[in-house]
Amino acid sequence: MKVCMGYLNEKNNHTKDLIKYFEYTREALCVTVRPKMNANDVLGALHPLFMKHGKSEFIRSDNGPEFIATHLQDWLKRIGIKPMQIYPGSPWENGYNERFNGTLRKEVLNAEWFHTTRQAQVVINVWLRQYNQIRPHHALNMKPPAPETLLEKPKINGLI
Repeated sequence: MKVCMGYLNEKNNHTKDLIKYFEYTREALCVTVRPKMNANDVLGALHPLFMKHGKSEFIRSDNGPEFIATHLQDWLKRIGIKPMQIYPGSPWENGYNERFNGTLRKEVLNAEWFHTTRQAQVVINVWLRQYNQIRPHHALNMKPPAPETLLEKPKINGLI
């Protein structure tokens, strides 16, 4: 499993959004919204994802100070994850994440003006559910990355 991470700086909304994304399935695992972030915030966002989805073999990121911090790199290596930084000035090496950033910016961040980071987080989480579970993706043969599953209610003898 490979995860890519990146940031989206929003000057209009004064937020920094940490994005975690499965490269193969195109599922956006999480968008964490904060006014600013450091390596400890990145650790705090990654830990629950590893508990829920298991650890990734690789994590691809850019060379921002929060990603190359020694204690973050040491922690990733200690738990068996290989950090992979893209070359400086080469966003195409993290293409899935860059594509997602553009979609998030176009459909949510440019369309809304957030008054608080909490408001931004709520709006992004609603959009993220639609993006992952409902919206068809061309690269996935017009299927969503993590489709909603509808289960038929079991019928009880004589009752509906």
